[in-house]
Amino acid sequence: MTRGHLFDPTFGAREVSATVSDQAWVTAVLDVEAALGRAAARHGLIAPEHAGTITAAAAELGAPGGADIETLGIDAAVGGNPVIPLVSALRAAVAVSGVPASAVHLGATSQDILDTALMLIVKNSIATVRQSIGACVDAGADLALAHRGTPMAGRTLGQQAVPTTFGAVAAGWTSGLLRADDALARVAASTSVQFGGAAGTSAAAHPYGLRLADALADELGLARQGIPWHTDRTRIAEIAGALGTAAGAIAKPALDITLLASTELGEVSERSPGGSSAMPHKRNPIAAVTARAAVRRIPGLVATVLAGMDHEHQRATGAWHAEWETMTDLLRLTAGGADRLAVSIGGLLVHTDAMARNLEITHGLLLAERVTMALDAHTDHAREIVTAACAAGGTLDTDPTITEYLEPAVVRRLLDPADHLGHAGDIVDRVLSMVHLRTGGRHDR
Repeated sequence: MTRGHLFDPTFGAREVSATVSDQAWVTAVLDVEAALGRAAARHGLIAPEHAGTITAAAAELGAPGGADIETLGIDAAVGGNPVIPLVSALRAAVAVSGVPASAVHLGATSQDILDTALMLIVKNSIATVRQSIGACVDAGADLALAHRGTPMAGRTLGQQAVPTTFGAVAAGWTSGLLRADDALARVAASTSVQFGGAAGTSAAAHPYGLRLADALADELGLARQGIPWHTDRTRIAEIAGALGTAAGAIAKPALDITLLASTELGEVSERSPGGSSAMPHKRNPIAAVTARAAVRRIPGLVATVLAGMDHEHQRATGAWHAEWETMTDLLRLTAGGADRLAVSIGGLLVHTDAMARNLEITHGLLLAERVTMALDAHTDHAREIVTAACAAGGTLDTDPTITEYLEPAVVRRLLDPADHLGHAGDIVDRVLSMVHLRTGGRHDR
């Protein structure tokens, strides 16, 4: 049974749930055991026909309905991990075909198998995360291109600042997601096998231990390990860090969308908003809300991984065990957040009329700095004059202390948001160029 079934669709984890489920763990463990058998046969350590039997039995046990997961969980409590009972079951399954017990799990320890199984799960899950982030990037680039010159109020510390464009805002979202995706790609490419035996020396497989580890990596399509890393958890920390970075890149646009969709602003809305059980008028940006909910739990999980990097001696007591569910949850929640954000950005409706209306709320005061700069050429008291005019609540193009120096038409031009967008368009173009490298020109201007 897949854990978290009730909430997985709400938080976007339906696609990844099978990849990080209890069944996925069992399948991955048995895939590693099967690959180890084939790697051993490559080096003449077991008979090729025995490796074939192990592979077939592992596939049967690892398929849904093969190993009883509830019973396996109970049996795993005795030794502290599920590899021990799974190896016993695999040995029993192949024994009827004359395969000796020594041919199964050759030279390995439980951590070798479970760490390598985790790497398989990580690699598969990150592929799902990146697919959703790719959809977010495509949608963000489309918005940036379509609204390259659409003025809107820039906001700092919760208040209107100077104008920007919605294209530049969407480009900023896209740039962050691209960087997060780069980090995920790096850790996915470096997911490596773990094989070191009881204390990391591969003594039980000597003199074939290092070659056996490389062959195992090749069989599974993982990176080679270099050396065993039982208590060097930098690989796990790098994965957790990349997932944490992705979570932040997801949370940023999700929060912006929820704020911009508020009744008072009304500058964006989701194509398929959520309703309320009590308030018929509500049109909640629920995809952005649930994206935030998913990734908001991730920093604590990343902290758990980082805090547990101090694995003592050659094998850890507890710190290693604490990683399994933590990493599973990290993968589930990051994938879920990315999926929900893709739904939100992919169906985002941009209300340019509301953006224009909100730009007029201050009657031009958000460009008061520009008027101050123009006054500087005429008086040493420009800032005091404009500050007082803003406090008076009038319009700057009719304030006599300003029009004494500047013509009203000049002031009105200075207060035109579309005339003070800086490099917003250039920012969009740079991000679209970055996206172009990945999409083959789909987002060319």
